[in-house]
Amino acid sequence: MPEQCREERLAAAFVELADTLVGDFDVIHFLYTLTEHCVTLFDIAAAGVVLATPRGELLDATASDERTRAMELASIEWDEGPCHDCYRTGRALYDIPLDHPRARAQWPRVSRRARELGFTSVSCAPLRLRDEVIGALNLFRDRPGSLAPGDLRLAQALADTAAIGILQQRAVHERGTVAAQLQIALNSRIIIEQAKGALADRRGISVDEAFDQLRRSARHHGRLLADVAREVMATGTDPTPIDPLPPRGARPV
Repeated sequence: MPEQCREERLAAAFVELADTLVGDFDVIHFLYTLTEHCVTLFDIAAAGVVLATPRGELLDATASDERTRAMELASIEWDEGPCHDCYRTGRALYDIPLDHPRARAQWPRVSRRARELGFTSVSCAPLRLRDEVIGALNLFRDRPGSLAPGDLRLAQALADTAAIGILQQRAVHERGTVAAQLQIALNSRIIIEQAKGALADRRGISVDEAFDQLRRSARHHGRLLADVAREVMATGTDPTPIDPLPPRGARPV
């Protein structure tokens, strides 16, 4: 990607993340936007976000594809892995090779699952505002090589922006409503997953393609992603066809 074009894409990413902070705030759609930009901007295969409840329990909030969701679920179930450590320590991890003996020893089950899913390395950036860490942004590669110099700093800036947005929305309400907000976000993610599966089955397409159709419809009509998903499940109808998005990882010029 030409440098000027990449700078424009990066600026657009920050603008879009800021724009989502007005009006009805949809945490899940907001974080999907974050992962989508990461896949476009950086030389990675996939991205995901885990969020923490007020009690410190991690939830798989968003993933750019099904491999990443499986990876996040494994890390949460087994209570180990780079994203888990990134959240617990509040420190970024850069280009961790998942086949390295140290990774095998430190995260035996997660590193094995990552290799089964085809991932070769991961970088993680904490979602934080000063000393408060609310989750982690995870960037996965599936081929040899590493992130370009400075990309982790850019990813950290995007993660910081996301953390500021989420914490700002929480601050609008009483702290006692935080758990309820997280439950709403989790419920939204569940109905989205159900709609992805139903749409994929009806149309004979992959789950990732079904999710792209849901997102395109929500974005085109200015609706919440969860509302489109509920409509798909409640009525048995498909979302309005919209022109496809660029392929995942495409770098427009």
